[in-house]
Amino acid sequence: MKNKTIQFAHGLMLIPFLTMGSPLAMFNTNLALKVSVQESVALENDLDLQAEKIDAYFAKRDMPLEGYGAKLAQAAKDNDLDWRLLPAIAIKESTGGKFACHSNPFGWGSCKIKFKSFDAAIETVAMNLGGKNPNTERYYKDKTTIEKLHHYNNSVVPTYTKEIFEFMELIEEGK
Repeated sequence: MKNKTIQFAHGLMLIPFLTMGSPLAMFNTNLALKVSVQESVALENDLDLQAEKIDAYFAKRDMPLEGYGAKLAQAAKDNDLDWRLLPAIAIKESTGGKFACHSNPFGWGSCKIKFKSFDAAIETVAMNLGGKNPNTERYYKDKTTIEKLHHYNNSVVPTYTKEIFEFMELIEEGK
């Protein structure tokens, strides 16, 4: 009886090791996570890579904003915005410029505001979302991306913020 109890106790000691998997697998998971975080940090600081990802998303879907990736990434950096925010809004509002009204791919001002070009629209919307326009700063200055999106359109379309974040993820993942 004593031998069976000892064997049972030894068996119990093995269970945690068997359920945890290989120590090497845990190392590989941590390494993969570390590499993923490093890639994410590098992407946050690399305008060329951001522009490439934005343009790739637009190109894959034959969207008119293809080629504006560098402008969008630079405008985001200049206005302290998430680099994926402007392209995501343009995707939601005008299918990346396909249905832009008056060169306004962001639907800014309920599409009543006319811009001379996509460049002018990008600069204006980025400046506003960055809180650098005294007329709109109460909505955007020192706000989180979620708060900015709430003022941008979420109060009208309850799913707006969620949809924008989904587009942001797709842009970053290159899907």
